[in-house]
Amino acid sequence: MRLPPSPLLLLAALLGLSQCKKSDSGPARPEDQLPPATQTGAGTFGCLLNGQPWTPSGYDGSPNFVLTYDSGYRGGALQIKCYRYTSNSTFQSIIFGAVNVSQAGTYFFSIPNNGISYFDTSLVAPCNLQSYSNPGTYRTGSFTLTRFDLKAGIISGTFNFKFAQPSCDTLKITQGRFDYTL
Repeated sequence: MRLPPSPLLLLAALLGLSQCKKSDSGPARPEDQLPPATQTGAGTFGCLLNGQPWTPSGYDGSPNFVLTYDSGYRGGALQIKCYRYTSNSTFQSIIFGAVNVSQAGTYFFSIPNNGISYFDTSLVAPCNLQSYSNPGTYRTGSFTLTRFDLKAGIISGTFNFKFAQPSCDTLKITQGRFDYTL
């Protein structure tokens, strides 16, 4: 004859099961490795470069992320410069900007004097520099200023762009975000 399990034994088994944790389901999604899209002047920059997380890192004597704004030049000139050194000592930089920037809104790279460039020392010329000024380069994209508060000194936004240059891989920058205190 079989005896029913002891209530104390059942309670112990249930307590043990309740302490189990779900195991890690693998690496985080690439976009989860980017800084959050904030509007507080956090000093952050990040994007996906061809689907891989890209954030500034390293130091070459100057800050690896700088945003400048000159209200007196061409209706307001905004420029963002950042760079990183990868684990294999590759230097990469992203620079973009626009003129006639005076408020929050969307600014397109297809407009003359609004530009973007990407430099990568691991690539062979002419693919190591993709720029709005290179002949034959197709570019599309924009950045959106989600906060443009000169009184508080905070400029924040998002960006996406794409370069296509003859005989080079297409460069896609997506889910970009920046948040800076002047």
